[in-house]
Amino acid sequence: MGGSLVIQTSYLGDVILTTPLIAELAQRGPVDVLVTPVGAEALANNPDIRTVIRYDKRNTYGSALGTWQTIKELRTRRPYTAAYLAQGSFRSGLLAMMTGAKQRIGFASSTGRVLYTTQVPYRPERHHAERLWSLSMSDEERHRVDALLRQTGTASNPFVALAPGSAWGTKRWPYYVELAKRLAGDYRIAIIGSKADSAIAAQITEALPPDTVINAVGVLPLLASAELIGRAQAIVTNDSAPQHLASAMGTPTLTIFGPTVPEFGFGPLAERNAVAGHDSLTCRPCDRHGPQRCPLGHWRCMRELTPEYVSSLLTEVLNPPVPV
Repeated sequence: MGGSLVIQTSYLGDVILTTPLIAELAQRGPVDVLVTPVGAEALANNPDIRTVIRYDKRNTYGSALGTWQTIKELRTRRPYTAAYLAQGSFRSGLLAMMTGAKQRIGFASSTGRVLYTTQVPYRPERHHAERLWSLSMSDEERHRVDALLRQTGTASNPFVALAPGSAWGTKRWPYYVELAKRLAGDYRIAIIGSKADSAIAAQITEALPPDTVINAVGVLPLLASAELIGRAQAIVTNDSAPQHLASAMGTPTLTIFGPTVPEFGFGPLAERNAVAGHDSLTCRPCDRHGPQRCPLGHWRCMRELTPEYVSSLLTEVLNPPVPV
């Protein structure tokens, strides 16, 4: 069958940021992508992909049989011209090698680099998605968003999206309810996230008048959430996947960084954007992802970013100065 294989078994935001690489490779020939089940949902409508191969890490990591079955499926698609390691673990490198791909290309900083035939320098000063961004959207996602907005009576009213969730505990800013109250007088509020964010979404919803809130948490599939973000006046988000969706859709973005920093290469890319962060803390950044709990116990990087401060930054994003 030939073509290229892209291996990306990391978090959702990383999967989304890999789509520009996929688009570039698709100009040269067929592209298959090995990805987690959640990642497969994100790539479901991507016209640049020949086949999405699901790889359930939670089950497969503990099962030699499951890993071998994945390897056998990959080998039936031989010969791949090259395998691109967008996720750099040793296991991913081993999977790439077992496909028989003669070229295995990944970053020189990756754990699995000893299995690569080509090691590309990792440039931390560049954005992870620089020159490599695209997103596929189907009519089905658009129709689902249309229906949701009609149901909530907000089809023609401007709204601001809030994305209060994150897989990492210390990356969840604690004042989204207070921010929503401040914004509700001027904007409808749309809450974006997965079912894991249901509790905070319920708190925001209960704090606002019924006709001012759109609770899309756990309601819309991933790409429909991207479509909803694309229609927002702006989004306030943690350092998480919705920020990358907003970058793809060009939605004005305010990203709240606590234990992490945009210098890691994962900041907002929308033309109008701002970053909220506690720049005076010497303990920050403390982790490339963000630990579940503050290592020092104070969590000042988030607790001391007040709703007033974030609201003022959002005002600047929503109302940029007019060039003289």
